[in-house]
Amino acid sequence: MGKIPTRAEAWELLNEFNQDEFHLKHAQIVEGAMRYYAKELGYTDEVDFWGIVGLLHDLDFEKYPNEHCIKSQEIMRERGIDERINRATASHGYNLTVDIKPEHEMEKVLYAVDELTGLIGAVAIMRPSKSTLDLELSSVKKKFKNSKFAAGCSREVIENGAKMLDWELDDLLQRTINALRDVEQTTGIV
Repeated sequence: MGKIPTRAEAWELLNEFNQDEFHLKHAQIVEGAMRYYAKELGYTDEVDFWGIVGLLHDLDFEKYPNEHCIKSQEIMRERGIDERINRATASHGYNLTVDIKPEHEMEKVLYAVDELTGLIGAVAIMRPSKSTLDLELSSVKKKFKNSKFAAGCSREVIENGAKMLDWELDDLLQRTINALRDVEQTTGIV
């Protein structure tokens, strides 16, 4: 078992490989969503761990986009980071860049919500309030069906994530809206 970094150490590592404000913000949003889900799904003793996984999930994306979820494993191993974090973060690239299938519920949540947080965030900033606090499921579903809206957010990955979790798509969408409301209320980040 390797090192489980503190939140401050994980943030420092993330910033070593990411400088773009968008990527840093996305990491914090996914971190917050993962912390929310850990509490909601009964993993209260693992909230910080789930958060670290969310924060570091795109560690290599900015500098190594063609080796995403591959280079991060190398970086984490060099730093002696716990293999569970390494595996969990890499598994969100399943069938895209790696063959590490999400198995633990945490890995399945990360796989499902990574793309979805981007889609929901895009819907929220298009609203007059620019907030998730008054965002309705119907608005997200409408934009989800429009493949040209937030085209970089893979609907297929989101749908596969819902299937992995054995949840209805609407359930995943609503739960993640709720997660992002929590993130917005606690951090101010949308």
